[in-house]
Amino acid sequence: MRIALILGAALALIGCEQQQAGEPVVRSELGEPVAGATLDETQEVVPEITADTNAACRPANFEGVPLTHCIADPQLHQISTDLAPTSGANFGTIEGWAAGRNESAIAFVMNAGMYGDDLKALGYFVRGSDRLVELNRGDGGGNFYLKPNGVFFGSNGNWRILETGLFLRTIGDRPQFGTQSGPMLVINGELHPEIQDDGPSKALRNGVGIASDGKAHFVISNEPLSFGKLGRFFRDELEVPNALFLDGNISSLWDPATGRMDGRRVGPLLVVETK
Repeated sequence: MRIALILGAALALIGCEQQQAGEPVVRSELGEPVAGATLDETQEVVPEITADTNAACRPANFEGVPLTHCIADPQLHQISTDLAPTSGANFGTIEGWAAGRNESAIAFVMNAGMYGDDLKALGYFVRGSDRLVELNRGDGGGNFYLKPNGVFFGSNGNWRILETGLFLRTIGDRPQFGTQSGPMLVINGELHPEIQDDGPSKALRNGVGIASDGKAHFVISNEPLSFGKLGRFFRDELEVPNALFLDGNISSLWDPATGRMDGRRVGPLLVVETK
């Protein structure tokens, strides 16, 4: 796998941009549009869809930015990981993965972290208790390597988010699912130390946090927003002690209840199904 580094360390962050097939996924740390990206790619707006009150995903708004907030309840749902298909007409998309699936069993699907040229996870990735990628403790440029990064994982309805070092030191048993991404957005109730409250980098972004009641809160922005604003929504509105950034600009959601199917190129997936 290779990740193209655009610029070195800086004070602000930007997510990855959607690339054409066969090109590396670009991740940069500067608060400027990624080189080569068009205005439409960096400023794309997702139409907001109103969901009914019984749906897993509902519209939300934080400081003027429309969001979609999806809740996975361990009493009602199960979570697994998977990979977008690497071939076919809709390769690398949730739509391609969804072809032939039982839609009625799906609560929602969201992209699950950063990936390389082959659409496979850049960091730790477990699918069906099978570890496909080992824990990535390396250093590098881009959002994934902004330490601390972290792991979202779980088994039998017990879902957790831990920063990578703590995961390595304390988790001995392999979970049923797991995905590593970065950076952490919220760590023990505090924003990641390198993230500003509302920095200049704006992009479509998504993340996941675990509340004290064990529910997993997935959030995807429908308009560009900063890392800090997304992190503060998790911390201040959802009151989750730990939240993990999943990705940016390619951030995608399939919500069967509303018919939303984002078509951006993705790799790892988090699949939330009804029990």
